[in-house]
Amino acid sequence: MGFLEDRDLSGVPSIPEFYRGKTIFISGASGFMGKVLVEKLLYSCPDLDRIYVLLRSKKGVKPEDRLAQIFAAPLFDRLRKERPGFESKVFVIAGDVMELGLGISEEDRALIINRVNIVYHVAASVRFDDPLEYAIRMNLRGTKEMVELAAEIRNLNVFIHVSTSYSNTNRETLEEIIYPPHADWRETLDICETVDPHTLKVLTPKYLGELPNTYTFSKQLAENVVAEYKGIIPVVIIRPSIVISSVDEPVPGWVENFNGPVGILIACGKGILRTMYTDPDLVADYMPVDIAIKSFIVASWIRGTKEFAPTDDLPIYNCCAGKLNTITMKEMITMGKDLAVDYPINDILWVPDGDVTTSKTVYYFKVIFQHLLPAMLVDTILWCAGKKPLLVKIQRRIYIASMALSCYITKQWTFDNKSLVLMRSRIKPGDKKHFFFGIENIEQNKYFVNALKGCKKMVIVDIIVKIIFFSIIFWWILNLDFVQKLISHL
Repeated sequence: MGFLEDRDLSGVPSIPEFYRGKTIFISGASGFMGKVLVEKLLYSCPDLDRIYVLLRSKKGVKPEDRLAQIFAAPLFDRLRKERPGFESKVFVIAGDVMELGLGISEEDRALIINRVNIVYHVAASVRFDDPLEYAIRMNLRGTKEMVELAAEIRNLNVFIHVSTSYSNTNRETLEEIIYPPHADWRETLDICETVDPHTLKVLTPKYLGELPNTYTFSKQLAENVVAEYKGIIPVVIIRPSIVISSVDEPVPGWVENFNGPVGILIACGKGILRTMYTDPDLVADYMPVDIAIKSFIVASWIRGTKEFAPTDDLPIYNCCAGKLNTITMKEMITMGKDLAVDYPINDILWVPDGDVTTSKTVYYFKVIFQHLLPAMLVDTILWCAGKKPLLVKIQRRIYIASMALSCYITKQWTFDNKSLVLMRSRIKPGDKKHFFFGIENIEQNKYFVNALKGCKKMVIVDIIVKIIFFSIIFWWILNLDFVQKLISHL
């Protein structure tokens, strides 16, 4: 794309200068990445004019109150300390990405059209098991509504669409290009809006074709919606891989969920994950959230500082580690067990142990004897003690998650991120301190230690659990009829 290779950036303003006086509109600001994006923009581009965030009412909580709850999180402690009053730059647009017209009022729509300069579409459902109708409404139709609104904005510098590196999992090598759609997105919208839910559920596996789930399918179609606006608005597509804990910003190790490697490390550390069906040599691609957000901001600067022309290409960035920093599934499991010794996680139920297997039969056998039966034992103990049983439920969730992830942890992809690497090379020297994203320099052990440090160090030692286990077995044997008779004869 010409504005990366051939463009002279010597006269282009720095990133904070580009954002000076700009108004930004963000969907998905209440999510994991969205919160970090808001925090980073306010911290490193303090002269921006304002940020509008699209928020809906949730569980009876008004959008304005939800924003206050978001700002109360430790994530914003850095801003509270160094940028007091930052809240005055953020305003709520009441709406819902799943509604037609985004559910926003005419007044708010006019406000966005007349005032906004930069749009980040981050909102999405990332669940793999969403019903097709829900995934399409959220990820496909929501994108359509966002990009249609962006096309009306009078002074739009850039529209950033956040997709996923896994939007084309039927291919082995994933390049930074738009691939042909797996279905007609307009027809898909019509089907999901007119076919009854039961019929749609029955037809979903066939309709998905080569793609593994409704998440991947809906995000792939959403990319094609955005691609249709090439030449109409200045649009960029960014595809993060598995987004996990921060490296440095706003604090080292900040995470809001247990997706990907962090979830595996914690489950291993607690001793509840003792087997996985995966290839031990499979390379897991992950992206720290603060590095991903920096790439979003740099991409908006690169695109936004170039005068838009209808002949411009569509910039696409695979926001992933690729070959820059790799870790295999076996290394991840081993690291989880090792770190659990030095940095024990609270509520450990068993000494961290276990391994991976490429055999489904062996995996099912180990799930029964290493996951299910011990969970039943612990739940029985909890029930006898008047506590609520919980471990079987947790193991059920782990098993379901493992099945949903099976296509991602048994197949290897090659991610091409040449454009991402080239983009960061164009960052001005004065901007590198706040915006350079260098994943290859991350020390993995230190990184994952920081990811685990949020857990309290309260350990239930392995030997205690084993004593309870064997005590129950012994008690059960003693109460067998033939044993009782034998004891009475003695």
